[in-house]
Amino acid sequence: MTETVDIAGRRIGPGEPIYIIAEMSANHHQSFDQAVELLHAAKEAGADAVKLQTYTAETLTLDSDRECFRVGGGTLWDGRTLFDLYGEAFTPWAWQPKLKKLADQLGIHLFSSPFDPTAVDFLEEMGVPAHKIASFELVDLPLIKKVAATGKPIIMSTGMASLGEIEEAVEAVYEVAGRGNLALLKCTSAYPAPPEEMNLRCISHLSEAFGLPVGLSDHTLGVAVPVAAAALGATIIEKHFTLSRSTPGPDSAFSLEPNELKEMVAAVRVVEKAIGRVQYSLGQRERSSRSFRRSLFIVEDVAAGQLLTEQTVRSIRPGDGLLPKFLPDVLKRRAATDIPRGTPLAWHHLRPGIEDESD
Repeated sequence: MTETVDIAGRRIGPGEPIYIIAEMSANHHQSFDQAVELLHAAKEAGADAVKLQTYTAETLTLDSDRECFRVGGGTLWDGRTLFDLYGEAFTPWAWQPKLKKLADQLGIHLFSSPFDPTAVDFLEEMGVPAHKIASFELVDLPLIKKVAATGKPIIMSTGMASLGEIEEAVEAVYEVAGRGNLALLKCTSAYPAPPEEMNLRCISHLSEAFGLPVGLSDHTLGVAVPVAAAALGATIIEKHFTLSRSTPGPDSAFSLEPNELKEMVAAVRVVEKAIGRVQYSLGQRERSSRSFRRSLFIVEDVAAGQLLTEQTVRSIRPGDGLLPKFLPDVLKRRAATDIPRGTPLAWHHLRPGIEDESD
């Protein structure tokens, strides 16, 4: 049975509303006012939470020009040093308690991805309701254990990870905190990620393998993939968002604008309603449509005792008469009474027993 996660009283798991996280990342462009505006935009769009990233260039890497510290591999950031990139993208720590206070006032969750032990301590002092483990940190088991020791709910992205590495990370949480309050996110760590590399079928496989709520951390363009993930059972959807993709930044190109985030949230909520449950009985709106089914009607006046034939009985709309499957049984029966044209046929209109035309 799949477990559930509880973030500040909000249950997350199968049968619960999908938990939608708006990832701010570097899209504040080092402007606190833009960060505030993003928070308001996420709330207006209907997101459940806003996520930050808590690091500095110094806590993530070294200030070095050596080749291994330069980005490559066909990314948006090729040629830049890691230190330079993270120096542009980080969210100033002094902002984060202020943003948390504003989020509380707005009624939206705010938490973050810590990238080293000092960030975990900082976020705990802030009183965040949960922690996120980023895909690139999934193999940092000491960091994961540090986060697990807080006792807070953990959402863990699995980009680039093998099933064995995911299992090691999950066991690291269990070793410290026991089972419960852990969720996984299917993630493809490419920026942007092509849809053909998303492999959304992993969502159900991960859920079955670990018995945990599983969602999607999405870096594709547009809203189609997260909406598809909702239909495939995702319990969480995380998506980067920005005020405008026209403003250059490390994450702008694969982020949703506020109106698109709102569109995604609305589409996900429609999918939630459409998924429903296994049911083959009539729904409330479907009942009125039954009248448009076909059924057996008298299409020419029939006198009492007259044989019913294909000329006098037909399968037509509406559905007030006998089901069409009874047509072979009705033909060659005699009318028990006069039956005028347009009468929906019922058993009481017929004499019992099959009769030949020669009778």
